[in-house]
Amino acid sequence: QVQLVESGGGLVQPGGSLRLSCAASGIIFRFYAMGWYRQAPGKQRELVATITSGGSTNYADSVKGRFTISRDNAKTTVYLQMNSLKPEDTAVYYCNAALQAMDYWGKGTLVTVSS
Repeated sequence: QVQLVESGGGLVQPGGSLRLSCAASGIIFRFYAMGWYRQAPGKQRELVATITSGGSTNYADSVKGRFTISRDNAKTTVYLQMNSLKPEDTAVYYCNAALQAMDYWGKGTLVTVSS
């Protein structure tokens, strides 16, 4: 079955960095667009960044210049490098894999930005 497993979350001070990973299995990874979304307490889930099968990227305005999404098709893994973290980046971060009508989600990893 399809599995998306996120890792790399944790507690970090403002201004710090984290790298999230999402390991995918059960899909032909290289065909899928991959994305990171987040949901803060009391808020709706929102897009953070996406990367197409061809490597084109898209970012939410709130993270442009601070976050970088990348993928390694050989490792069937997508990454989110997060720099200059702010308290408002605190959220559960979810990995998404999408291809036409197929849409899969991971269970999420918690990122807390606090001093």
